[in-house]
Amino acid sequence: MPTRYGWLALAAAAVMVLVGRAFGMIELYVVAAALGLLVVLALVYVRTARLQLRINRTVTPTRVHAGDAARVELGAANRGRRRTPVLRLRDPVAGTRGALLNVAPLRSGDAARAAYRLPTARRGVIAIGPLQVEVTDPFGLASRRAVGAPVLELTVFPHVDRVAAPRGGGDRNPAGAALNANALGRQGDEFFALRDYVVGDDLRRVHWPSTARHDDLKMRQDEMPWQDRTTVVVDVRRAAHTAESFERAMSAAASVITACTRARHLLRLLASDGTDSGTSSGVPHTEALMEHLARAEPAGRGSLRQALDSLVRSPHGGLLVSVLGRATSAELDGLARLRGTFRSVVVVVTEGPLPSRSALHAALTLVDATADGGFAPAWGAVVASERAEVPA
Repeated sequence: MPTRYGWLALAAAAVMVLVGRAFGMIELYVVAAALGLLVVLALVYVRTARLQLRINRTVTPTRVHAGDAARVELGAANRGRRRTPVLRLRDPVAGTRGALLNVAPLRSGDAARAAYRLPTARRGVIAIGPLQVEVTDPFGLASRRAVGAPVLELTVFPHVDRVAAPRGGGDRNPAGAALNANALGRQGDEFFALRDYVVGDDLRRVHWPSTARHDDLKMRQDEMPWQDRTTVVVDVRRAAHTAESFERAMSAAASVITACTRARHLLRLLASDGTDSGTSSGVPHTEALMEHLARAEPAGRGSLRQALDSLVRSPHGGLLVSVLGRATSAELDGLARLRGTFRSVVVVVTEGPLPSRSALHAALTLVDATADGGFAPAWGAVVASERAEVPA
């Protein structure tokens, strides 16, 4: 179809026809006919252009934390016998104007490569594409578009502060440890079960007889005599947050989860919208939790009280970290009552003002993440210094 310049050329030709008719100027008729013919030839050129392109497009990496670098790499190779015309690659990127790349004519067998960076300042899922290949004539009067690559996604996890993992969520019950064996299989004293190999596993724990029998690497999964358990509760109610506090809450939850993963805790994530990840450990489980936090949006419905009530009957115990927006005294009362179920209860508040504390709240470790300094200094000053020490 004609481009903007093509339509302007047709409009100019029409004006010249009118002016030539009004003033009886044959020369304007000739110029108008030449412009119209040029646009027609441009349309024929782009219609008859036969492209045999191989386009490769990758996002590296496909998952990043907010602020980390990510980019799209493009490659176009001419697999046809004729030289390609001038190509224009348009790659829409959600939240931006997209990427626009011009590719000079490629001879048969030639290839061109390009790359551009993606915006990763905020968490979320960024849709990239579909990539459109636009063929234009040398004068830019006509163009034709085709889809060259499908839609890809980049998942931007919340920003993670490097903080210390809390303590106080251990379980010395041998039966409890057996029911929740370490998914990484890197520690433990007693053989428990077999599982498939995961990248990063210690090859010294390969169970060779089972590997030979199944023709696939099998790892020894051992019991752990001591396992820390951490339950993270996130309040995602829209009424409890501003846009800024919601992002602080997602970042705080991601920071705690990352710290607990480094310390090899068993992790469970609950949210006020009814989300429950279940208790598990290992990199795949952590990535699933991060994926959920990356896609989380403020919810108009949900109940923090119901999420807390479900924890009263929790058999797991350990450590509870609750990440709230605007906290009320009633919510702190509900969390304080969970002190009988969990060895330690830490409350992170991301939106002020803080409610007045009662004697019942003395059982809570309160982290004030509403200040300009952010979550990490508040967590380090309150939780890391105390290390959430509780009697065994």
